[in-house]
Amino acid sequence: MSRPVLVATDLDGTLIRTDGTVSGRTREALRQVENSGSTVVFVTGRPTRVMADVVRQTAVSGLAICANGALVYDLDAGVPVSQTVLETPAALRLAAAIRAVVPDVTFAVESGVRFGREPEFLTMWPDPDELVAGFRELLEHLPATKLLVRRGGASLADVYTTVVELAGAEAVVTTSSHDLIEIAGPGVSKAVALAELAGERGVRAAEVVAFGDMPNDLPMFAWAGHSVAVANAHPDVLAAADEITASNDDDGVAQVLERLFS
Repeated sequence: MSRPVLVATDLDGTLIRTDGTVSGRTREALRQVENSGSTVVFVTGRPTRVMADVVRQTAVSGLAICANGALVYDLDAGVPVSQTVLETPAALRLAAAIRAVVPDVTFAVESGVRFGREPEFLTMWPDPDELVAGFRELLEHLPATKLLVRRGGASLADVYTTVVELAGAEAVVTTSSHDLIEIAGPGVSKAVALAELAGERGVRAAEVVAFGDMPNDLPMFAWAGHSVAVANAHPDVLAAADEITASNDDDGVAQVLERLFS
């Protein structure tokens, strides 16, 4: 493609290395994009509360799409700009239905910049301000930007399709790792949020390059003018991509950006 106007990239497993760092080469490539007048937008499943380290490592500013598209976040001000919530009655019904099928699951709630979890839920990012309570109490205090579902550290691949069926039209179910299922309000996706953000800037899909590695990136891949999967991506993502680059640990995103913005 010609030089893109907007660069949309996933973070974990894509831009960020396995050890949680962003390489100097990647930082320089992102700087080159911004110096050219194009825009970098992080499009991630991450919650807003763990974006500060990414900003520190990359020096990228502006807006980010978080929680798989449920929330747009101002990286400079550190505040949500807009968000879509999963209605509490729907969240309660869906959690009960999931537990009826998979009794040993536990739940957590991302709510804007706040986080809450059931006592048994194992979190990736401990939060000193988290609310620990039963599921109904969590929802009383924290409207759900996103529900997280875990079964200890065990894989949920065997029940993913079942959870999708249980959600029906009430919620959107995605996954970004084998041991976590993520649930957002109806119509939420990385693609929808990215299309809205691009449209506000007068940017067409054909002017967007998107990078990703997991199935929650597939809607974004289908929308963007050019999609790039890192070599370590999920097989479905590799199959859907217009281009495959090197892995996240080998600066795959930077390699493509260097070519596009040279």
